[in-house]
Amino acid sequence: MTLFINAAFNGLSLTSIILLTSLGLAITFGLMRVINMAHGEFVMIGAYMTYLTQQFFADFLPKSLFSGYYFAALVVAFAVTFALGSLMERAIVSRLYGREIDSLLATSGISLVLQQAARNIFGAQGVNVTAPSFLKGGVTVGGCTFSYNRLFIILLVALAMFGVWFVLYRSNFGKQMRAVMQNRPMAQCMGINSRRVDNITFSIGSGLAGLAGCSVALLGSIDAAVGQNYIVNSFMAVVLGGVGKLLGTVLGSSIIGFAGIGVESFTSSSIAKAVVLLIIILFLQKKPQGLFAIRTRTLDE
Repeated sequence: MTLFINAAFNGLSLTSIILLTSLGLAITFGLMRVINMAHGEFVMIGAYMTYLTQQFFADFLPKSLFSGYYFAALVVAFAVTFALGSLMERAIVSRLYGREIDSLLATSGISLVLQQAARNIFGAQGVNVTAPSFLKGGVTVGGCTFSYNRLFIILLVALAMFGVWFVLYRSNFGKQMRAVMQNRPMAQCMGINSRRVDNITFSIGSGLAGLAGCSVALLGSIDAAVGQNYIVNSFMAVVLGGVGKLLGTVLGSSIIGFAGIGVESFTSSSIAKAVVLLIIILFLQKKPQGLFAIRTRTLDE
C-alpha cells in the first residue's frame, strides 16, 4: 500500500508539471493552431528567471527576505515570458497564421537560438535553485512522505487551471478569444480587434510556460535543454485530450503522468516512455480527434 500511495503521488506530481506546461500549448496550439516548437524554451526562460531572482534576493536583500524570492520569481517569470511571447508573436508568428509547417520550422529555429543564447549567458553547465525554507522537507503519513515542493507545485497548477478556466469561460476577453479562434471574419465584423486578441492569447500561453519553468526549477538542475524534457509529453497531452479542449488537456496529462509513473515503477524510465507512446498511438488510431472533439458548424458541414 505504501508503494502504491508513493507511486500515485509521484504520478500526480508528474501530471501537474505536464499539465502546467500543457496549459500554454492548449492555448497556442489548441486554440490558435500555431505549432510553437519554442514553447519548451519559454519553460527554460521561466526556470532561469527563477534562478536570477534567487540571486538578486541573495545579493541585494536581507537574508530574512530570501524565502520570499520564489513568489517574486513567479511574477517575474510570467512577466518576462509574457513580454517575450508578445514580441515573438508580433515579429514572427503573426506572419505565419494558417501555415502550420512554416510556423513549425520558424519556431524550431527560434528554439535553437534561445538554447544557444542560454548556453552563452549561463554556461553549458547547469545551475541550481535553492528551495525556500517553507518548501524544504515534507509531511510523513503512515510511512509515505509527501514533499512540500511537490505539494506546492500541485497547488500552483490548480490555481493556474482556475485562472485559465476563468479567463476562457468567464471573462469578456475569453469570449473574444474563442470567437476569433472559431470564426475570425465574423468576430471582426462584430468589432473585435483580432490582432490584439491574437497577441494577448499567444502571450498568455507563453507566460504559462514561464510559470511551468518556476516549478521545474524546484525539481532539479537548470540548463538550456530543460524545457525539452517536458515539451514532447505536453504536445501529446494536448493532442490526446482533444485539440482546443481544456478538460481534455487535463485528462491527457493525467493519462501520460500516471501511466508513465505506473510503468516506471515496475520497469525503467525508457520502457515507460515507450509504453506511454504506444498507448497514445493506439488510442489515436481509434479516435484521431482525441478524447474530446470540438464540434462547430464548420466541422459538421
